[in-house]
Amino acid sequence: MSSTPTSETPAPASGPVEQAKADLAKRLGVEAAQVTVVSSSEVTWPDGSLGCPEPGMNYTQALVPGSRIILESAGKQYHYHSGGSRPPFLCTNPQR
Repeated sequence: MSSTPTSETPAPASGPVEQAKADLAKRLGVEAAQVTVVSSSEVTWPDGSLGCPEPGMNYTQALVPGSRIILESAGKQYHYHSGGSRPPFLCTNPQR
């Protein structure tokens, strides 16, 4: 019996930035090369909304380490947030 973990999957050159770029390219129907990184930084979000609260939702009131990634394509900027175990997601109404 092999001791190799079965949950191990090859990482597709992907940290959060690459994941966000791939997601945005797919959403826009463009090549990933047409998506540029404006900035990427580690942040500590003030709560579980990860800087992207939705109306009517309740969030954990605890500090959450994560990241903020700003991408650009065709002159428009897109904000991606991540934190805790949540991978980068498109935040359409960033609060911070």
